[in-house]
Amino acid sequence: MSNTYEGAISVNSVGTTLTSAAATSSATIPNDSAGNLPRYIRVAATAAAYVKLGKTSATATTNDMLVQPGDAVILHVPGGIDKIAAIRDTADGKVSVVPLDNV
Repeated sequence: MSNTYEGAISVNSVGTTLTSAAATSSATIPNDSAGNLPRYIRVAATAAAYVKLGKTSATATTNDMLVQPGDAVILHVPGGIDKIAAIRDTADGKVSVVPLDNV
């Protein structure tokens, strides 16, 4: 099994939305359509936000990965990682987290 993402994405599950504000917020990474933690997630933001993955808990800071509005990133989710956190850059917004089906 490869950790390299290639090809078209497959979204068959409901995602989750975090609020990116002055304080970090976190959520459990949603399961894929088979009920498992996904190997990849798609993350998009309505306003610039910093995001961080974590095991059991996650706290984002302004030193973490910046997701710009209008852009989306596909992140590999290493085994055991089950949380994602977000914090705003300069303005509050929403961060969408969608599991991609394991192929």
